[in-house]
Amino acid sequence: MIIAIDGPAASGKGTLGKRLAKHYGYRHLDTGVIYRAVAYALMEAGADLHSEVLAVSAALELDPEKFGNPILKTQKVGEAASVVSAFPKVREVLVNFQRQFAADPPGAVLDGRDIGTVICPNADVKIFVVADPKVRARRRTLEARARGEDADEAAVLQDILQRDERDKNRAVAPLKPAPDAYLLDNSNLDIEAGVRAAIDIVEAVRAGRQRG
Repeated sequence: MIIAIDGPAASGKGTLGKRLAKHYGYRHLDTGVIYRAVAYALMEAGADLHSEVLAVSAALELDPEKFGNPILKTQKVGEAASVVSAFPKVREVLVNFQRQFAADPPGAVLDGRDIGTVICPNADVKIFVVADPKVRARRRTLEARARGEDADEAAVLQDILQRDERDKNRAVAPLKPAPDAYLLDNSNLDIEAGVRAAIDIVEAVRAGRQRG
């Protein structure tokens, strides 16, 4: 089974996907991390972030074992990731990486912003996660501070609003729910309630198929 988790509610979404994967015994991929991993590989090598050739090379040599590195979550790496993610050839390589990850047994949960629409349009379950931008800014600020980073909540909110607008209007893989996606608003849900709601959605889909 492939479960696609998309939506603008980035904070908490990766945790939701991870918890969902653990519940079902599936593998989990936070797809935003792979672009950060490419960027960090270039940064670590002192390479030019604006070189598409070098970025593609780094994308082809990705090591999933390094995806858990906390430094990938930092603001600096995130800004670098926005540079390399603009390269069409990098996106092509990483789309293939994501699709292969999803296809491998026993099953997978992928979360990002275009999983159900572009990466895995035939996913068994698609969940589109949303939350009030102010709630997301608060959560992200707390996460950053927990990592020891300085974070200004107003600046974080501004960044969130700008990214949402940019992603919704981009020509390639715009941020939008797939026609058959289930909406999950976690504005007022803690992580436990969010996971439970996601499991309920998956089980409802599975039950419907069994009846069919």
